[in-house]
Amino acid sequence: MNKLNNPTALKRRTFLNQAGLGLGMTAFHSLLSRDLSGASLEKSLSPMLAKAKRVIFLCMSGGPSHLETFDYKPKLDQMDGKPMPDSFTKGQPIAQLQGQALRVLGHQTKFRKYGLCGQRVSDFLPHTAKMVDDIAVIRSMVTEQINHDPAHTFMNTGTVISGRPSMGSWVNYGLGSESQDLPGFVVLTSVGGRNPQPIASRQWSSGFLPSRFQGVEFNSAGDPVHYVSNPSGVSLKTQSSLVRTITALDRKKNALWANPEVDTKISAYEMAFRMQSSVPGLMDVSDEPASALELYGAKPGDGSYASNCLLARRLVERGVRFVHLYHRGWDHHGGLANYMKICCGLTDRPTWALLTDLKQRGLLEDTLVIWGGEFGRTPMFQGKGGAGRDHHIKGFSMWMAGGGIKGGISHGATDELGYHAEKDVVHVRDLHATMLHQLGINHENFSYQYQGLDMRLTGVEKAKVVRPILA
Repeated sequence: MNKLNNPTALKRRTFLNQAGLGLGMTAFHSLLSRDLSGASLEKSLSPMLAKAKRVIFLCMSGGPSHLETFDYKPKLDQMDGKPMPDSFTKGQPIAQLQGQALRVLGHQTKFRKYGLCGQRVSDFLPHTAKMVDDIAVIRSMVTEQINHDPAHTFMNTGTVISGRPSMGSWVNYGLGSESQDLPGFVVLTSVGGRNPQPIASRQWSSGFLPSRFQGVEFNSAGDPVHYVSNPSGVSLKTQSSLVRTITALDRKKNALWANPEVDTKISAYEMAFRMQSSVPGLMDVSDEPASALELYGAKPGDGSYASNCLLARRLVERGVRFVHLYHRGWDHHGGLANYMKICCGLTDRPTWALLTDLKQRGLLEDTLVIWGGEFGRTPMFQGKGGAGRDHHIKGFSMWMAGGGIKGGISHGATDELGYHAEKDVVHVRDLHATMLHQLGINHENFSYQYQGLDMRLTGVEKAKVVRPILA
């Protein structure tokens, strides 16, 4: 058909006019979205109400058993070896025990009461037992993902969709960093125990938030950050001159592009240069008294959880907003008693030391410390190398301390066998809401516009602040 006779055909000039208008509106919408995000951010912050300034999240990766840590169930021991009643498990998601005959597994250690609060703690955690009056144990946690990687993704981002911002990135975006020389969000990992599950770096990704808010992983042994040292023959003065020159060129070019990611890369280069001075000082613990190293049981440079706890304290002292420690080795499908001794032996004392040290330095009152894994373990027996427990999402335990949290309390409860959280249930999103609340952030207003939606860490479903545990 001749285009002159086609009523739907666009002339070249008309097309260019309309396309130009469309591109202009797209650019305007992008700028408006940024303005709306800024307005949303300002609306969500209440610094005067904040009880915490920073967060240390102690992740026991693999899923520690609540039934060998904080959740004592006499009925569990009474039914040891007996069939698990169908009324508990029928229609429920089970990871590796699906379709098998289910038997109850009793506690693999004793529980005792400690502190003024009378909190019950297992014999696997003798040092945690000494700080029960400073922590709030949540015994009614629930999550939605029953395998490790998606469960970590859900715990860290509030969704199972990969590529969303982690909670550390959200906090960094909302509050910024107090440090000029270190990232606002730092990740440290250690290993020890059974079947250490891998942790993907996307667990500390900034997702759709600007990339300057992503977590930076510090190596636990060797150079803390790759290439932080200058190569041979390159002086600090030469490096500084190069950074300044490249930054000036980038800024000049970006004056035309106005690309926010270029600004992010510029700030990353500048931060990397400042880290060349700050990171070696951070890692050099020669200024720590011998008593501090003894307190943690730390041997700097050994890559242990103990050394990472010491580094976590040094990081928050220097203004890092969010420190995430992962200890990999808690996936106890078999050999439960033996591996609980190993994992608790590596983490129990350093965790107590961290809280003790923060408290002595006056940092605990405005540092929120969170301990727990991506899920719990089943009340049922699983036998891979001796008695073990499978993954479990319907009821498990975590604890919080400092940052305006009420110490010496327990919140919520599971049923008589520790299967279902049935009293004062706390969803992962409620944990996120409570963390944000203590930082002075209203989770319902705290959003970032992405793909036309106001995205939140706590999602669109109703999340609640767990107010009974607040001081």
